[in-house]
Amino acid sequence: MADLTPEQQRDFEAAAFRTLVEHLRTRTDVQNIDLMNLAGFCRNCLSNWYRDAANVEGVDLSKEESREIVYGMPYTEWQAKHQTEAVPEKKAAFEQNRPKDH
Repeated sequence: MADLTPEQQRDFEAAAFRTLVEHLRTRTDVQNIDLMNLAGFCRNCLSNWYRDAANVEGVDLSKEESREIVYGMPYTEWQAKHQTEAVPEKKAAFEQNRPKDH
């Protein structure tokens, strides 16, 4: 593995995160429940992790603010534009596999 400085590692991780967020913003056809059922995390998880990191650094970021960072718009706007009702099979899969700490 390449010897990376801590700054390089941070910068590359940040770039990968930004690319992931931008990708998820363009894939509005992929619902959060689909992400949760397949990968065990979703856009809301990313926004929570972002908020947690900010809080560790002493930055008070609200749930709504961190979601807007990830979604690229207020969460309620994203829901109105892109969220669809999950079918019962997806809801059942989510309940069966949902992380117990959520």
